[in-house]
Amino acid sequence: MSRKQIHLAAHFPGVNNTTVWSDPEAGSHIEFSSFVKLAQTAERAKFDFFFLAEGLRLREQGGQIYDLDVVGRPDTFTVLSALAAVTERLGLAGTINSTFNEPFEVARQFASLDHLSAGRAAWNVVTSWDAFTGENFRRGGFLPQDQRYERAETFLRTAWELFDSWRGSEVAADADSGVFLQDAAAGAFAHHDAHFDIEGRFPVPRSPQGRPVIIQAGDSEEGREFAAATADAIFSRYGTLEAGQKFYSDVKGRLAKYGRRSEQLVILPAATFVLGDTDADAHERAHVVRRQQVSGQTAIKFLEQVWNTDLSDHDPDGPLPSTDPVVDGSTIAPGRASVRMYRDPVATAREWRRLAEAKNLSTRDLIIEVTGRQTFIGSPTTVAAAIDDLVQADASDGFILVPHVTPGGLDEFADKVVPLLQERGSFRTEYTGTTLRDHLGLEPLEA
Repeated sequence: MSRKQIHLAAHFPGVNNTTVWSDPEAGSHIEFSSFVKLAQTAERAKFDFFFLAEGLRLREQGGQIYDLDVVGRPDTFTVLSALAAVTERLGLAGTINSTFNEPFEVARQFASLDHLSAGRAAWNVVTSWDAFTGENFRRGGFLPQDQRYERAETFLRTAWELFDSWRGSEVAADADSGVFLQDAAAGAFAHHDAHFDIEGRFPVPRSPQGRPVIIQAGDSEEGREFAAATADAIFSRYGTLEAGQKFYSDVKGRLAKYGRRSEQLVILPAATFVLGDTDADAHERAHVVRRQQVSGQTAIKFLEQVWNTDLSDHDPDGPLPSTDPVVDGSTIAPGRASVRMYRDPVATAREWRRLAEAKNLSTRDLIIEVTGRQTFIGSPTTVAAAIDDLVQADASDGFILVPHVTPGGLDEFADKVVPLLQERGSFRTEYTGTTLRDHLGLEPLEA
């Protein structure tokens, strides 16, 4: 029986504390050379695609810009379009919001990117849940969760109508007859519903993939259903065996009711990694990295997001605050996902105190403990085996790797782990297709 093939993607990390921007090896998150470096490393290693997340508003805490992490990044489409010129096979995936954009504009941009890249575009379709982000846009608000996903699915299907308004055979460009366009109805569209009332002509002829590869990242019930109905790939946060298998089985099990097969949806958990010459060396390095990621200042900022009050005078090397979190309907950190994660701050504080007492942890140590650790730690041999075992066990179809140093943090993985995966027969040694759909094992779309 042939081995299941692993899919790998490279995430250019941005506004989060995974990125250790203070590391001597770290580079710019704005200069184009950094994007080029990471993308070309991923392509050299035969990764499926390069991925950019997106932040539509600078994060704030206590009414001030949150400046302990990387702040700001250029526009997604601009970066991906530029990368199309300096890569040849690597897929180019970007996060574009469905809550505050319009289908025509997004469809035109992705169709253009797919043309410029010769069929390598992918769209991570997301929604926004908070009014804080909405203040940057003319709507200035947000939608309840059920309406967000309703709008997202309608947005996506409307964009599909625009992509499909060209079949691909309309442009004749016949110099002898003088006929350039052989179908006068090319690009015609009309869509009228509660969300979008548009009618006209789509200006971009059908692109190499027909539509961009669709990625989704929601973990809610609505998000999983949305992915099963519409997505080609889904990002997840379940990178361990038991949790990964449970998520994998749940989402793949939803496909049949939409007339889809298991291989038509690729599941990719996000994963971080630390390598060393030996497993022990890697664990020592991982300890150092975690303390770089969670400085004393950062630990206090995380603590404030749960306690919902100014704790700037709190000692990060001391115990947790003895007072309980402030629960008054306001938030010190608007727009932060962590605000939703800790729905019962008082219960969270109680649990953290128990954990800190049991393990004799300072505030900083506690935050390091509860905010996650690297997914894969070990020698290249250990990490390659762990990745392969999880994929072969249907805990995932691959991983989207998030290096902690930009832009050179993927080099060691590309040079030392990828060859071992190739030796195992689980990862390509060369690209066998030209489009991102080819890389992901997805069937071409019919015109």
